[in-house]
Amino acid sequence: MSIDQRAVEHGWLADLRASLADEFATQTARLRELTELNADTGDPGEAHNQAALLVATRRHLEQITGALGRIADGTYGACERCRKGIPAERLEVLPHVRFCVPCQEKHKG
Repeated sequence: MSIDQRAVEHGWLADLRASLADEFATQTARLRELTELNADTGDPGEAHNQAALLVATRRHLEQITGALGRIADGTYGACERCRKGIPAERLEVLPHVRFCVPCQEKHKG
């Protein structure tokens, strides 16, 4: 990899890290709000929606934390199963993704 490529990659990772950190802060605030608003309204539908939002927010925080950890330890962008590089296009759409498409399909099944 050339110096220019490393500089571009480093800049891209720095931007991604900042974006993920911002998203982490947003999701943490959302989780705090959802937890504080956890008052029982007596409406089972509302309780179900509230529980689903809490689960989704916690999952998103775990995904962000995982991506930040992989950036920090230098494994970001490598499939956790086959260790091959995950295409940049996939990472741009799903920055928290842990598997390449073929391994993701195997992981599901």
